[in-house]
Amino acid sequence: MRKALITGATGQDGSYLCELLLQKGYEVHGLIRRSSSFNTERIDGLYQDPHERGVHLFLHYGDLANSSGLSGTIESIQPDEVYNLGAQSHVRVSYDQPEYTADVTGIGSLRVLEAIRTHCTRTGRSVRFYQASSSEMFGSAPPPQSIETPFHPRSPYAVAKVYAFWQTVNYREAFSMYACNGILFNHESPRRGETFVTRKLTRAVGRIKLGLQDKVFMGNLDAKRDWGHARDYVEAMWLMLQQPEPKDCVVATGEMHSVREFAERAFAYVDLDYRDFVEFDPRYLRPAEVDALQGDASQAKQLLGWSPKTSFSDLVREMVESDLELANREKTLRDAGHDIAYTGSSHL
Repeated sequence: MRKALITGATGQDGSYLCELLLQKGYEVHGLIRRSSSFNTERIDGLYQDPHERGVHLFLHYGDLANSSGLSGTIESIQPDEVYNLGAQSHVRVSYDQPEYTADVTGIGSLRVLEAIRTHCTRTGRSVRFYQASSSEMFGSAPPPQSIETPFHPRSPYAVAKVYAFWQTVNYREAFSMYACNGILFNHESPRRGETFVTRKLTRAVGRIKLGLQDKVFMGNLDAKRDWGHARDYVEAMWLMLQQPEPKDCVVATGEMHSVREFAERAFAYVDLDYRDFVEFDPRYLRPAEVDALQGDASQAKQLLGWSPKTSFSDLVREMVESDLELANREKTLRDAGHDIAYTGSSHL
């Protein structure tokens, strides 16, 4: 049984990757940060009592800011594959917390790489490493962006991701490690955090339709992105670590849609006109905007045999339907006299 360690296991991508690897017969270990509240709802359906027989998902407390803890976890688990999905991943928040973002998102990847290198040197084992890179690294580079496109990051988050990208390349070339970057363009799902622009929109659609909310305030509606489904994209992550040689890949749909179009389609699914409910708020603009991201994933198709399965329309519909169900549960609780607080912001 192969073992995999996933940092950021409780996030959107981590939860889908846990499911995929468990289906493929892996023993899966997830690294989660210790906090005063549980944050495992995305994987609660997968996690069982570790004393039960047949359980193959285990969670470990850890932090990308703690190199000794990472080394100890890798020594204890002895994984065959490591997927580094953990990060401070909010682009807008990275402007407010640039040092923390650089430490966790950038140097955190270096800590994982060094822990793997030390472990492999000591034991003679080979561990395959996947680094979650981001289309934000391309920033203001004109679309379409491919694996050959020079980076031009436009946020502290994107700069940190560029650092992590090149550290991964360096460890591959300097130490002959199996280490590769997946440059994933925007990927969404019903499990997307509610502070990200797509989920903020679909959450608002459900609440507005059921009378729980009047308006939703957004930033740059004209920003264009290449949106796919996270469930499809984690399959590309796994495929990248199954190749004979490690290679960096762009993972994308090749289509570009504006935030305005996403809003229009999302509200249209419930027979509403987005223009009646979406209002501009300059507080949600970035200090440096990224206007257009569109990925060229031809290399991933050729090398991995991968292509996206979920269309843009199906992605929007799935997210709206899920958030309609969530809003209906929220309305039921509110009608029963429970005070349910909801707050949201927009990050892209």
